[in-house]
Amino acid sequence: MCGRFSLLQTPEEVEAFFALEGLEAFPPRYNIAPTQPILVISAAPPREPGSNRPDREAHLVRWGLLPSWVKDPKEFPLLINARGETAATKASFRAPMRHKRALIPASGFYEWKRDKASGQSQAYWVRPANGGLCAFAGLMESWMAAEGSELDSAAIITAASTPDISFVHDRMPVVIQPEDFSRWLDCRTQEPRDVADLLKGAPEGYFEMIPVSDKVNKVANTTPDVQDRVEPKPFVSGKDDKPSPPDDQMSLL
Repeated sequence: MCGRFSLLQTPEEVEAFFALEGLEAFPPRYNIAPTQPILVISAAPPREPGSNRPDREAHLVRWGLLPSWVKDPKEFPLLINARGETAATKASFRAPMRHKRALIPASGFYEWKRDKASGQSQAYWVRPANGGLCAFAGLMESWMAAEGSELDSAAIITAASTPDISFVHDRMPVVIQPEDFSRWLDCRTQEPRDVADLLKGAPEGYFEMIPVSDKVNKVANTTPDVQDRVEPKPFVSGKDDKPSPPDDQMSLL
């Protein structure tokens, strides 16, 4: 699972990494939580002959995918993650997997390891070992209310964790490498089966894991110190149960 992540790079760095133009200014975000707006990248509509418009465009959407067929959003669970193994067949994700694949810029994500004996948890900041930007595989969807208002939303696709991550959690975000951006975003010629090989964990060693304090558990804590390294709690070498979910999630509905 991926229940929190961050985006620390500047708009200019995001533009360069994803071959975009015209991103509006935004501040570093250290503790992005479900239901908050997130930046996502999709393929742009086909260009007119002679146009120099970029092939990709950015959107600001809610983190928590809402399928177009939902009648009452308040009675539907928040879908922040989609399992890569079933995204192409599960009703909630089948249409966006075919028609609205996306990239989600991130500087890393947070995960929690829980000790079932004590009930305590240790938070980890999981970031690229080189400290750079990465692209999570994402799905987008648009939902329209009866009165005509529209909500754009997205989910992060996950895969089985690599051995260096699995001691904390058995799932991790799928990372799309730059050389695969175009293929992943091409929903006109690339069907889900054509991109299924991309739905896997990042190579072992791609991420480094930094133990951080419980400050990250609260949505209100959005300052750089949520990523300060701490001494891990002594139980983290043992076998865990399921990680404790972060608290204080907000709602845009």
